[in-house]
Amino acid sequence: MNAEIIAIGSELLTPFRQDTNSLFLTERLNELGVQVRFKTVVGDSRSDLVSVARIAIVRAEIVIFMGGLGPTEDDLTRESVAEALGIELHRDPEIITELYKRFAERRMQMPDNNSRQADVLDGAVLLRNLNGTAPAQWLQTNWEGDRRYVMLLPGPPHELKPLFDAQCFPRLKEVLPPQFIAKRLLRIAMGESACDARIAPIYTRVPDVQTTILAHGGEVQVHLQSRADMQAEADHRVEELADRIEEELDDCVISSSGEPIEKIVGYFLQMRGATLAVAESCTGGMMAERITSVPGSSRYFLGGAVVYSNELKTKLAGVPSKLIAEHGAVSREVAIALAQGIRERTKATFGVGITGIAGPTGATPEKPVGLVYVAISDGNEHEVVERRMPGDRERIRLWASFTGLDLVRRKLL
Repeated sequence: MNAEIIAIGSELLTPFRQDTNSLFLTERLNELGVQVRFKTVVGDSRSDLVSVARIAIVRAEIVIFMGGLGPTEDDLTRESVAEALGIELHRDPEIITELYKRFAERRMQMPDNNSRQADVLDGAVLLRNLNGTAPAQWLQTNWEGDRRYVMLLPGPPHELKPLFDAQCFPRLKEVLPPQFIAKRLLRIAMGESACDARIAPIYTRVPDVQTTILAHGGEVQVHLQSRADMQAEADHRVEELADRIEEELDDCVISSSGEPIEKIVGYFLQMRGATLAVAESCTGGMMAERITSVPGSSRYFLGGAVVYSNELKTKLAGVPSKLIAEHGAVSREVAIALAQGIRERTKATFGVGITGIAGPTGATPEKPVGLVYVAISDGNEHEVVERRMPGDRERIRLWASFTGLDLVRRKLL
């Protein structure tokens, strides 16, 4: 079964507000085996609302409208859905009484326009909203001979989420055929296109498992999902494909069960009884922040220094000023010196040094924006990588911190 989610409100079409309810609803619907095929955002225009409602009811078996159930003139969901489905509205006297009671409890007089919130689609079941004045509606109907489930939900997340969980989720669970879902997330340390070139011949031969590949912050995420009539069958399909991908990509697989790289690095450091310290320039402490986001990281992370200026590179990480003068602050030599210096000063097992040009200024023809050097030292030997990272300042910093973490991970394999 598939679904469409329609977020209503002109404010959602501005740069200032974002629809977050659909993420929540998608997660809940997926738990029931329902695939969300479309998400639509529409402003407070009756003709636009009617148009998207007519399209949605044709292509989706479950249609969820969010917002537009308030008392004001631009709250048009009820009227628009009724027009699109060819259903009459009636005003429910019990809701009117309930609304008067709510206002009286607050020592307020109810404005006349609040009565519009008592307009109900013929045949709909009212769903009480305990956190707001707008009741929701559940409608089971037929469209050209096919069954449809239509929900009208309030827009504020603190109203929508508990209402959906308490009243819509159980209803859907009751009417939908049982389906079992298995999911797996693999995190990969390699480029998106290179990753896909390696695993596409594998996953394209397994149509029972939906495979999605996403690139973010230096890593590639491979999402696997399968539905089956039995949980064991769904699990088996996903696990079998995950195992084959893991075998193909070998040490490029950071995690085969979704853990982020900072957590994997923490596992490895604890397993080896090792410690880590970092000296960061262009990342401004981002690698240390990622490491310390893992609870218990104090057991293996000694600390870090943000050495943005050349003076502090020398003072805090022991980088010789002569080395900086000869090679420049963004150089292979300085990255190594940062790693060695912070390791020696903290007595950590491993030291990592990061230096680069995050932009948008500071570049030269020889050293463009995105040039980053990341080094690791264990006291006996060192390793340094040079990267030309694409994107804006934030993306470069994120990629650089990921590279530092992956350098530690590979050192510990």
